[in-house]
Amino acid sequence: MTKRRFLAPLFLACALLAGCIGTELPEPSTAPPRPNVVYILADDLGYGDIGAYGQKITRTPVLDRLAREGLTFTRHYAGSTVCAPSRASLMTGRHTGNVSIRGNYSLGGFRDDEERGQLALQPSETTIAEVLSSAGYRTAIVGKWGLGGPHSPGEPHKRGFDYAYGYLDQKQAHNHYPTHLWENGVRVPLANPFFIPHAKMAGTSQRAEHYRRYMGPDYAPDFLTDAAIRWIEEQGRDRPFFLYLAYTQPHAALQVPDAEIADYADLPDTPYEHGAYTPHPRPRAARAAMISRMDRDIGRVLRALEQAGFADDTLVVFSSDNGPGREGGADLDFFAASGGLRGEKRDLYEGGIRVPMIARWPGRIAAGTSSAHISAFWDVLPTLAELAGAPTPPDIDGLSFAATLRGRDQERHDHLYWEFAHERKGAQAVMMGDWKLIRHRPRPAGAKTGTVELFDLAADPDETTNLAREYPDVVARGIAIMERRSDPLVDRFRLGPLR
Repeated sequence: MTKRRFLAPLFLACALLAGCIGTELPEPSTAPPRPNVVYILADDLGYGDIGAYGQKITRTPVLDRLAREGLTFTRHYAGSTVCAPSRASLMTGRHTGNVSIRGNYSLGGFRDDEERGQLALQPSETTIAEVLSSAGYRTAIVGKWGLGGPHSPGEPHKRGFDYAYGYLDQKQAHNHYPTHLWENGVRVPLANPFFIPHAKMAGTSQRAEHYRRYMGPDYAPDFLTDAAIRWIEEQGRDRPFFLYLAYTQPHAALQVPDAEIADYADLPDTPYEHGAYTPHPRPRAARAAMISRMDRDIGRVLRALEQAGFADDTLVVFSSDNGPGREGGADLDFFAASGGLRGEKRDLYEGGIRVPMIARWPGRIAAGTSSAHISAFWDVLPTLAELAGAPTPPDIDGLSFAATLRGRDQERHDHLYWEFAHERKGAQAVMMGDWKLIRHRPRPAGAKTGTVELFDLAADPDETTNLAREYPDVVARGIAIMERRSDPLVDRFRLGPLR
């Protein structure tokens, strides 16, 4: 299956409609209500990994129904191309030229007694939870945090969340069968044996029982879903609520209960035995099953909203933290996980940063609609602040897309900016309308000029033709934006000279 077949319907919609598609809903006579918000984030899910965005193999009926009942965004972008900076951008409304966390800067190790998490958000950075709390919202995070480890000032229950349950350390989240999770700063044990999720199988085997040592009885995503549902059921109607539900699927290691694998028994597969993550006898089936399992769990959460009587009063948003990753034996090409876009996780090409986003709010968002509005993670904070009637922090980079949700004319970004200096020698990217400029750090060492690539995404969505020589004025404008970045908190993230 070609790239074009996956992308053609979406780009045709973008080209023909160039903005929000659908019917503007009538404005109610009274002041608009403040919605409850459930923001669901997948981990390493690609632009083409769900049916609503063209996936043909992995089954995602719940998310596909959510898309039919709401609004799909075809030009939404993650905060970064890896976990921690992307989530930091989401939480603070700042892009990676201004947020303190610009890479997966990890502390400690993989063993339980070495758990220290990642670089913590700074006290000067205001989170979505703090903004919504100031407006009277109850707030919770369930799932993967990664913005401050145990006993650090960055723990979520210290950053505006009334309730926090899940993983604090991203390294621990490499294992879907961990020995413990965290609840409001207290370690909660699970019944799983300890193993490092980067262990390699000794020898070669096709016997399924040899992989059992990399599993346990307690599958953490089940506990996350249960906790989210309990918290929803505890909410009253005296105050609105915000739930940030950050799943760990389909990030490696590829792990899922055996019953789910059976649903993909027909997929051709080759064992993954000696890579950087725990081995699996059927990695293709495992990755598909992880996504389908998450889809089913999201269905459980949506049913909980309905049964509690919150469905019509709740804005549900679904997205992913970055493009798909190959870790753990994930076969991205087999699934066309990037949706035909160039690149994947750790790239600043479209496949590394463009992600699906679906928004549903019955009676407020027109069902079955689509938008080509260009937005990014740092726009989520001002959007939710506007809907909640909360003041927006002054030092952010985001623009509210609440108008797009309502089917109205929308203020647009002059540009969007990303940088990723922690791995692959460093790169920056600027999007200015249809122009996309990527500047790579000079290599080999000592080179005076790094690679500069300029793409016209309207004419070349696959980013195949470098137009930098033909449009030096556009390159100069993009580089001027790049050089406005603030100094990073940690020297390790310094991009160094790029000219």
